[in-house]
Amino acid sequence: MAQKILLLPGDGIGPEITAEARRVLEALNKRYGVGCEMETAPIGGAGYDAAGQPLPDETLRLAREADAVLLGAVGGPQYDALPRDVRPERGLLAIRSELGLFGNLRPAILYPQLAGASALREDVVAGLDILIVRELTGGIYFGQPRGIRTLDSGERQGFNTEVYSESEIERIARLAFAAAEQRQGRVCSVDKANVLESSELWREVVERVAADYPGVELSHMYVDNAAMQLVRAPKQFDVVVTGNLFGDILSDCAAQLTGSIGMLPSASLDEHGKGLYEPVHGSAPDIAGQDKANPLATILSVAMMLRYSLGAGEAADRVEAAVGAVLEEGLRTPDLQGGNRPVGTREMGEAVAGRL
Repeated sequence: MAQKILLLPGDGIGPEITAEARRVLEALNKRYGVGCEMETAPIGGAGYDAAGQPLPDETLRLAREADAVLLGAVGGPQYDALPRDVRPERGLLAIRSELGLFGNLRPAILYPQLAGASALREDVVAGLDILIVRELTGGIYFGQPRGIRTLDSGERQGFNTEVYSESEIERIARLAFAAAEQRQGRVCSVDKANVLESSELWREVVERVAADYPGVELSHMYVDNAAMQLVRAPKQFDVVVTGNLFGDILSDCAAQLTGSIGMLPSASLDEHGKGLYEPVHGSAPDIAGQDKANPLATILSVAMMLRYSLGAGEAADRVEAAVGAVLEEGLRTPDLQGGNRPVGTREMGEAVAGRL
């Protein structure tokens, strides 16, 4: 039976990179009979343009019916003046919440061909393989109350609420420990328990969950130290589990260790393994339509989709191997250093699909 994939190109470079991911999926269908049926819908600014809201009702319906969702990127300066509740980013937050995508997996893997492109010395990052597990539907991004109010003095004040329940912490912790069992068997839980009560509870629950995974070693680290350690000695980490805000920041920091944020895929999963897959980078409106964007993070997101939601681990391995092969050949989009063959978005996607 064919598996339904919903493509959400979004804004900026989103349509360009999603087109190359589609090319790879079509190659997999043709060569290996993966059996994917693809449909496209708008989200973000494109959703607002089409239906007056960043997550149109029809897009949400199709997402619920799909076996997996592949997203490009959302946002652009033309939408900055919109009311906050209809800005492109609200569409992304809404689909995560509506689909119950509580767990975000963000691998930071350094391809050996890009070791020289990392912001750190090669000896510090060679062999880097970190998995950041970020809680995605709680914390300060979703906590209530939130808003901007005017005080009696006439001064305006912005406020947000950082809140986590035991059940939210437990399910993301279990996801991280289960992932660690398949890797090096180490989990580092990142919080700010010396300052925040929400982090005190976070640490308590993570330690309780750890008792169910005796083969996994648990450590704790404050988020400021974790940020420092990522650039000092990143290979000390295996799986990092943390909350929404901290995970957002740390995963972008880890992106620079891999040579380019254009190399980082991600998976956002619900409790049954259904997921939304997207590159970590944004919509990059300054280079949209110029054939300069790196499609590899989106293509690697396809590999994660095949592995986690579609049960096609062998096909996922083939996609990752194809990416390594084109890098070995020296192909580089403008964001990547080294190599001997500068290429654009389309040529990079064609090369990966050709390898399949």
